[in-house]
Amino acid sequence: MKHAATTCLLLTILLLGSCRKAAPVQEADVVPTYTIEQFMSNETVIGSSFSPAGDFLLVTSDRSGIRNAYRLPVAGGEPEALTQSDSSSVYGLSYFPNDERILLQMDDNGNEVWQLYVRHPDGHIQALTEAPGARAQLYGWAHDNQSFFIGWSKRDPRYMDIYQVPVATLEPVLLHEMAANDNFGGISPNERYLAIVRPVNTNDADLILYDLQDRRETKINDTQAKYSFEDYSPDNRYLYYTSDRVGEFSALYRYEIATGKQESVESTDWDISYAYFSHGGKYRVTGINADGKTIIHVIDMETQQPLDLAGLGSGDISQVTINQAENRMAFYAGSSASPSDLFVVDLPGGKARQLTHTLNPAIDPAQLVQAEVVRFPSFDGLKIPAIYYLPHQASPGKKVAALVWVHGGPGGQSRQSYNAQLQFLVNHGYAVLAVNNRGSSGYGKTFYQMDDQRHGEEDLKDCIAGKAWLAQHPNIDPTQIGILGGSYGGYMVMRAMTHTPEEFAVGVNLFGVTNWIRTLRSIPPWWESFKDALYQEMGDPNTADSVRLHDISPLFHPEQVQHPIMVLQGAQDPRVLQVESDEIVAAVKANQVPVEYVLFADEGHGFVKKENQQEAYSRILSFLDTYLKKKPPLAD
Repeated sequence: MKHAATTCLLLTILLLGSCRKAAPVQEADVVPTYTIEQFMSNETVIGSSFSPAGDFLLVTSDRSGIRNAYRLPVAGGEPEALTQSDSSSVYGLSYFPNDERILLQMDDNGNEVWQLYVRHPDGHIQALTEAPGARAQLYGWAHDNQSFFIGWSKRDPRYMDIYQVPVATLEPVLLHEMAANDNFGGISPNERYLAIVRPVNTNDADLILYDLQDRRETKINDTQAKYSFEDYSPDNRYLYYTSDRVGEFSALYRYEIATGKQESVESTDWDISYAYFSHGGKYRVTGINADGKTIIHVIDMETQQPLDLAGLGSGDISQVTINQAENRMAFYAGSSASPSDLFVVDLPGGKARQLTHTLNPAIDPAQLVQAEVVRFPSFDGLKIPAIYYLPHQASPGKKVAALVWVHGGPGGQSRQSYNAQLQFLVNHGYAVLAVNNRGSSGYGKTFYQMDDQRHGEEDLKDCIAGKAWLAQHPNIDPTQIGILGGSYGGYMVMRAMTHTPEEFAVGVNLFGVTNWIRTLRSIPPWWESFKDALYQEMGDPNTADSVRLHDISPLFHPEQVQHPIMVLQGAQDPRVLQVESDEIVAAVKANQVPVEYVLFADEGHGFVKKENQQEAYSRILSFLDTYLKKKPPLAD
C-alpha cells in the first residue's frame, strides 16, 4: 500500500513562479503593514488525491473559513466545494481508485476522535465508522484497489485494530487486533504481510514483519535504533525501512522477505524522512529533511537515475502524490516567505503547472520576510540551529522588539516553511528567532536525545542563549525580547516565566502543558502504543519521577512570574486539557502581573478556524504591542 507522501522530485521545490515579483524594499520607514484580516485572507490548501481519470485533484481548503473538501481541475480553474461544513472541519482523504466516491475524515471541533465517511457522486455522505468514543483513520488502499485498510478503536479506545473495507460493500472486516504497544506500518501488495512498528522509546523502535497467513512475527532489527517502515516493493520481494542504525541520521534500507538479507539503499548527510514507490513501481520518491527544508529525490527505477524537471527553484516540498497511471505528479511548494501552492507536472519531463495562488493578492510578497538559517552557541558551546526572521523595517537606528519562538514536541522542529502567525508578527516589526533547541528532530539522534528527562533545563538554556544572540544584534532592542510557543513550546514559555523569571519581558503560551503529572496521566487513550516510550523520555508520573515532574511543572511555581503573560487554549483539546490553562492563569493573577486569557470553545490542540485564528493572532499582537513594545493603546 502507498503512503500519502510529501514530495516529488530531485529538488527542493519552490516554483519560482509561485512568488510574484516585486521591487525590493528600500527604506525602513516605507514598509507597509497588513491587517490580520489581510493575512487571514490567504488560503490554506492541503492534501492531493487524483480522481480515477486523473483530471481532478481532491484537496482540503479553508477558503470558506472552515476546512472543507474540494475538487480542483488539473487543467486549471476554480475549485468545486464537495462539503459545506460550517462547524467542524472536513478533510478530503482520497478518491476511490476506480470510481468517483471519496473518503472523508472529520472530528468534533478538534477533539481528535476522528470518524471516516464516504461521499457518493450524488453528494450523499455515508458514515463509515460509527461507534461511541471510537476513533478511526485511513491507512491506505489495497494494491488491487478492491479494498482499503483503516485503523479503528471499536474494540477498545486504546487499540487501533486493523480493518479491511471492501469497496463493494463498505462493511469493515476485522483483519488484525493490535497489541498495546504496536503501531501500523503497512500491508504488502499481496496482502500477506503486515509491518508493525513497536516503540522502545521516543526515538527507537522495533520493526516487526507479521505473516498474516502463518500468524507469526519476525523481528527485522537486530540492534536498538530508530526503525520506521516506509513501503514494500511492488513485487512483494522487499520491505523498505529507514533507520539511524549507522551514524547520526536515518538512511534507507531494504529487507529481503524470503532470505532476511538487508542492505543499504540510499543515505545522505541528513535524515531520510520517508520513501515510497509509485503504484506500479516505476518511481521511488525519497524525502530528505535538510536543515529544516525537504529535498526530494524521484528515482526512475528502470534507469536508476533521478528525474530532472525544468522550471523548478529551491524551496520546501510537501505532500507529493503520483497518480496510479504513473504519468502525473502533484506536490506543494513553498518557503518561509511564500505559502505553499499546489502544482501538477506530467512525468517524466513535463513543466510544472501552478493550480493554486494562496497568497492574498493584496499582500506584496516582497514585504514578507525570507527567513535565514542561523546557528548560535549555547551555554556549553553546543551550536543550536534556528530559523531567523528580521523585519524589513529594522535598522540600527530603528531597533525592533524580538521574540524567541519555541516549537512543539518534545522532539518537533521549526522548519523553513510558511507560518502566517510569524509573518504577521514580523510584518508588524517583531524579529523572530525560531529555536531548534536540543531535543529537536532533524539534527541527528545524539542531538535529539539530549533533553531526555532533562526537559525545561538545558533546552530552556538554549532558548535563553537564543535571546542573548538576539540581544547583541544592532537591529534588536535588547530590553524588548519575549518568548512564545505552542504545545511543548507553550510549556517552555511558562517554564521560562517561572524558572528564569527575569529573562523574558513577556511570555505567550499557546495551549502549553503546565502540570506534567496530570498531562502524562491523562494522555488520550489512542496514544496507548506510545505511552511507555513517552514515559521513558519524560518520566513516569506514577513513580519517583513524579518529584522531578512536579519540580519542572510551571503550575507549582506561579509566584515566580514577574512579567506579563498571555495564555490561549482550545476547550476541546484532548492533549493539553483546558484545566491546565485555567489553573495557571488563576494562579499567576495572584501575583498582580498582567495576565490575558483567550479560550476558544470550538478548537482543539491548535486553532484551524479562520475566525479563531484571526482573533488569536490579533490579540497576541495587541498584547505584545502593549507589554513588550509598550505602545500606548489606540484611542477609541
